[in-house]
Amino acid sequence: MSSFKDILFEVQDRVATLTLNRPEALNALTFDMMYEVQEALSRIENDNEIRALILTGAGRGFCSGQDLRNRPSGDVDIVEAVMDCYFGAMNAIRTARVPVIVAVNGTAAGAGFSLAMVGDIAMAARSAKFIQVFSRIGLVPDCGSTYLLPQIIGRGQALKAMMTNDPITAETALEWGLISDCLDDGALLPAAQELAAKLAKGPTRALVETRALVDEIEGDTFERQFRRELEVQAEIRLSHDGQEGVNAFVERRPAVFRGE
Repeated sequence: MSSFKDILFEVQDRVATLTLNRPEALNALTFDMMYEVQEALSRIENDNEIRALILTGAGRGFCSGQDLRNRPSGDVDIVEAVMDCYFGAMNAIRTARVPVIVAVNGTAAGAGFSLAMVGDIAMAARSAKFIQVFSRIGLVPDCGSTYLLPQIIGRGQALKAMMTNDPITAETALEWGLISDCLDDGALLPAAQELAAKLAKGPTRALVETRALVDEIEGDTFERQFRRELEVQAEIRLSHDGQEGVNAFVERRPAVFRGE
């Protein structure tokens, strides 16, 4: 059923599986990939036979974040371009017609960390790690991290993770409530498939309305915060440290920040 370049999409026994499929780049996100995610979610929206979704990554990583070499072509407003593409994809997952299980099979970094949080239930392999990574390259968290992470693990732990980039192990993620299950690596996908099969037999509308009720008090603040992150990011990218951090990352060298 998959006809995509950067993701795999298949449906079996009423369960759709969407796999980020750039393993050579640890599934780093690109505009093309995120538009493909939107297309896959559109298929789910229009296929009532699909009753649950698993989101995971190919290879040894879940998602290493945004591919910093990948930029929209032409003279475009970067905030609007990312809102259309990245927010469009993540919000489609967050508001999907079916329950969404995220199976974090390896490192989830930067925007990949955000992606791990937009589903309904997150499960992780024991080898998985969650890393904010943004301040390492002189930037601020984006793709919804400043909205989602404090709600899940609290303000203090979230700020520490964002400011230090200390990896959060799967065991710690379980303790903090970031994930629902920590499993041996080989057991992750079977466990996600078993849970998805159970949810696929359930009252889909009631399950999704349950999510909507839980999220109802948030209103549209997820979208507002997503946009605000991008607006601040656009300013930070023009600073010395923002440019130094991104250049150092691309050139694979340590960044030298000046605090400006």
